[in-house]
Amino acid sequence: MNIGKYNFDLEKEPVIMGILNVTPDSFSDGGKFNNLDAALKHTEEMIKDGAKIIDVGGESTRPGYTLISDEEEIGRVVPVIEAIKKNFDIAVSLDTYKTKVAEAGVKAGCDMINDVWGFKYGERDMADLVAKTGVAACVMHNKNVITYNDFVNDVVNELKESVEIAHKAGVKDSQIVLDPGVGFAKDYEQNLLIIKHVDKLLELGYPVLLGTSRKSVIGLTLDVDKNDRMAGTVATTVMGLERGCRIFRVHDVKENYQAMMMAEKILKA
Repeated sequence: MNIGKYNFDLEKEPVIMGILNVTPDSFSDGGKFNNLDAALKHTEEMIKDGAKIIDVGGESTRPGYTLISDEEEIGRVVPVIEAIKKNFDIAVSLDTYKTKVAEAGVKAGCDMINDVWGFKYGERDMADLVAKTGVAACVMHNKNVITYNDFVNDVVNELKESVEIAHKAGVKDSQIVLDPGVGFAKDYEQNLLIIKHVDKLLELGYPVLLGTSRKSVIGLTLDVDKNDRMAGTVATTVMGLERGCRIFRVHDVKENYQAMMMAEKILKA
């Protein structure tokens, strides 16, 4: 698929998306990279370690996060996107569910919108923006009312609804990536189940992104805090790869990239 000017042959090689949170309050790395020099240095490190996409986030979506205004979020992400595009030749994703923020991000040069509400937030006009601008979009599963009748099938069907919203707006299939939404609108057991059965999303016909990095499902399983979840994340990356995921959104780029590529070579041997 194309993400901006970058062509990714995901069937031949999976991709690491490196997380760059320019926030003071993200659950794992809040405050570390919310000045421009630190953000650029970390971007350089992630590219060196194997990242092919940098995902910039200006508002935390951790449980209990503080909602900020569009203007504040734009003020955080736009200078960083502009600086990355000026200094590095790499695809940039913007982690936002707000259309005004996404519009500003696209103008600043981002190549992809990572929407944690899967085109279902507010007036649902994010899909219109994606269609109009032609940027790629990661469409994540999420919901307000956390009830399920048949959990895995419900997740698949609710993502299908997001795809239908995209199609109605004119978004092309070639722009779409799906994300099962680990850690969003799911309890502990459900998070384990959707990782185990993430291959079910492939039935919809789109590349699948897996984002488990340092999340609570790992902390609860291994009884470790947020700073000691790298090994657990690597395990989910390898299992996700075996189940057909092709993009992995992670904090610890080097370790996940090396594990992913080793597993990929074994699978194709």
